[in-house]
Amino acid sequence: MNTTQPQQAHTEIGNRRILLVEDEQTIADVVRDYLLEAGFQVDLAQDGFTALHLASTRQPDLIVLDRMLPGLDGVEVCRRLRETMSVPVIMLTALGTEDDRILGLEVGADDYITKPFSPRELVLRVKSVLRRSVQEFAPEPAVELAGFSLNPAARTVTHHGRPLSLTVREFDLLAFLLRRPNQAFSREDLIRAVWGWDFGDLSTVTVHVRRLREKIEEDATRPLLLKTVWGVGYRLDAPPEIAGTAPVGEATDADV
Repeated sequence: MNTTQPQQAHTEIGNRRILLVEDEQTIADVVRDYLLEAGFQVDLAQDGFTALHLASTRQPDLIVLDRMLPGLDGVEVCRRLRETMSVPVIMLTALGTEDDRILGLEVGADDYITKPFSPRELVLRVKSVLRRSVQEFAPEPAVELAGFSLNPAARTVTHHGRPLSLTVREFDLLAFLLRRPNQAFSREDLIRAVWGWDFGDLSTVTVHVRRLREKIEEDATRPLLLKTVWGVGYRLDAPPEIAGTAPVGEATDADV
């Protein structure tokens, strides 16, 4: 990790509280310094059980969570957080395989960064996630479509009256697609529009689509709403088609 001194940063997100969960003291010190310089309040936990305690008592606006922790690893911490909280989570991982990265996303992380990383990049990722979880501008109008009722100002959504518990990225992905029904988007389109990245690991989109299907479809393996379009990407059908044989060009599996 680059440990050069932080430069003055803008504080357009405001004085938000970050919970940093990192057991390596050198990394924790450097990352905390950069976050403080960027205008954030920072709480530090160095093991998984302390992280869960501080998350419940300090109510952070975002959690930066190391994958490898003593006592309780980051994957289990994230899984337990998702049982009670929708706080955004950015996972830090020294494990470079795709399966390891995907595991963090599947348990509910909104983003991940692979070690070694630039602290400046981490601060930018923190700001990017927070911009999508707080309203610093006039919110877009509510959406009523295909049984969904989505309120961007309150960051709430119901499906046929049933509240959905979505992470920040899941909410943003659903909101984007609900505003553009019956249009197909590539994973590259979605990672730019929803994540704000010009490039990145496209499996991030695949995992979030899979998780979103598990929450909005009756049968996530045969989706009627969030369709896979072969050779293109994904499309939200509204209203959903009657279950049956998929039209040519569509797929009923979970992945592109």
